[in-house]
Amino acid sequence: MSGWEDTLKAWIKPASDTEDAKRERTEKAIRECLREAGFSASALRVFAKGSYANSTNVRLDSDVDVAAEYTPMIFNEQMHGLEGVSDAEIGLSPSDDGYSGNTKGLKDDIEAALKKTFGSSSVTRHDKAITVHAKSSSIDADVVPCFEYRRYHARGAGGRFLFHQGTMLFPDSGGRLINWPQQQHENGVAKNKATGGRYKDMVRVLKRMENKLVEEGLIGELASYFLECLAYNVGNDAFGHSTYVADLQAVLAQIYNATLKDGKANEFVQVNELMWLFHGTQAWSIADAQKFADVAWDYVGFT
Repeated sequence: MSGWEDTLKAWIKPASDTEDAKRERTEKAIRECLREAGFSASALRVFAKGSYANSTNVRLDSDVDVAAEYTPMIFNEQMHGLEGVSDAEIGLSPSDDGYSGNTKGLKDDIEAALKKTFGSSSVTRHDKAITVHAKSSSIDADVVPCFEYRRYHARGAGGRFLFHQGTMLFPDSGGRLINWPQQQHENGVAKNKATGGRYKDMVRVLKRMENKLVEEGLIGELASYFLECLAYNVGNDAFGHSTYVADLQAVLAQIYNATLKDGKANEFVQVNELMWLFHGTQAWSIADAQKFADVAWDYVGFT
């Protein structure tokens, strides 16, 4: 396994200084573009999210996700015993914003601004995001127009309503999607600290392993975030062995065992800990997790 130990030591490395510099230039250029289009800093929060923001990116998954969060309009829901509590009781007023009833108008305006700055040929609109294609000094960026979202879940001291804050986006195909970038970042940092930095190391290993297995036609492509979530659900005791090979073996074993009939994969959560990993309409399944762990195990040569 000595050869694999050297490979894993290479795979755990985060983005290079050059990649980080390109990411920063890309994010800055998009922020300046939207400011010039008339979106103030107080109205439109522009920030990196996903693997770059969480230091789990790898070279073959090197595009940066940039949220463009419009904050004057707040979407909210009341849960966990607060159902039926009105917006007025919580302290929210009905929105008379120009995007009210036309949420795709935000995406239209952001798309127009990006095309004006970067050129129509460098901007592609997709169902959920708008891609700004890379130039020599930048990287591909998926700009995600979204709104502030609050999930009210309890009453605190003095009757104050407590909420989790996330983002809500409206795909062109319909429906809505809720993301929790702040919680994902905070929980990932905490997990990494609890494992002596090995959690994010293993996330990068799993992502590079997936790239290798897809390249060789052994599995279908899996979402980068899915792999991050799988590693997050592995117990802290799987990390911190004397070798990275031993860490990988323990991580793959826990993932695979959780997918068996009496396993606990149904209890897996996303890194944000506000959504289940295998409930709902996600683009992945327990079978995907099992196959990845199984094929990766054999690929390394574990017995």
